[in-house]
Amino acid sequence: MSKIIPPINYHNALDMRQTEQGIKLIKEFFQQNLSTELRLRRVTAPLFVLKGLGINDDLNGVERPVTFPIKDLDEAKAEVVHSLAKWKRLTLAEYDVEPGYGIYTDMNAIRADEELDNLHSLYVDQWDWEAVITPEQRNIAFLKDVVKRIYAAILRTEFLVCERYRELKPFLPPAIHFIHSEELLQMYPDKSVKEREDLIAQKYGAVFIIGIGGKLSNGEPHDGRAPDYDDWTTPGENGLEGLNGDILIWYPVLGRSVELSSMGIRVNQESLLKQLKITGKEDRLQLYFHKKMMAGELPLSVGGGIGQSRLCMVLLQKGHLGEIQSSIWPDAMRRQCREMGMPLI
Repeated sequence: MSKIIPPINYHNALDMRQTEQGIKLIKEFFQQNLSTELRLRRVTAPLFVLKGLGINDDLNGVERPVTFPIKDLDEAKAEVVHSLAKWKRLTLAEYDVEPGYGIYTDMNAIRADEELDNLHSLYVDQWDWEAVITPEQRNIAFLKDVVKRIYAAILRTEFLVCERYRELKPFLPPAIHFIHSEELLQMYPDKSVKEREDLIAQKYGAVFIIGIGGKLSNGEPHDGRAPDYDDWTTPGENGLEGLNGDILIWYPVLGRSVELSSMGIRVNQESLLKQLKITGKEDRLQLYFHKKMMAGELPLSVGGGIGQSRLCMVLLQKGHLGEIQSSIWPDAMRRQCREMGMPLI
């Protein structure tokens, strides 16, 4: 079922020409800032990978990748990527990237099982990035520093956009707040995950929720996370587990929180084994990616993805992702959006 989140007193400040120019401005400026902040160099990424190697991102483990046979490889199956979380780590090893440096790329994906609304599309475009770290940097303080650097790049981009288009007024706070998902649960024990995210994002304007994937005191994870890239079981601080998290902002146009990035310090051999056991996925140890991990052939890393269309949407203060990207939307949704003053591309 598709659904629409009605914008609050929506005014589409930019016409389609200005919007396209704004998208170009944001994409060029932000990726340069991200590259500078984290010392990343751009690489070329695949649209699809071979099935059965353990390279594709499994997301929550239930989403079906788009799959097709390859005639010249004896009908071997390829999968359109969900994201490049594990591919990037292989690439760091292949390029022999040194600690303190990394890579970024334009990731394009198809998520056929996505529930379509203002923030979710069948087509996903991200800046996927990954950087090599040392064993000493596998801690929450280092992760927080990386988050602050990414948020600083977002703030600079917002400033540029609002300078270029004076119809838009900045709304992001000057600093990002950090909270663990268990602490958030204790603050709002009677609320759902989405309600907790909305409440904390509205309170602080921008927040990084730590610890995504592991079970909390109520027996449920804050959200799903694959067991073989982010480390969500290593203790971070205050005895709470998790070296990963999500960047969320409060978005006044829709009156709700919006996730801009999912990221984290990646698993080492110990946490990989632990998380595969917790999730009952130990059979993955026979796959190509996991064999290389356990053989110590992949570097320690930190990485994540930042939604391109979603960042453009919030910085251009649009009401629907379809005002930013060309995708497939239900006819009823197109009619609804047009009536609300946000025609979809």
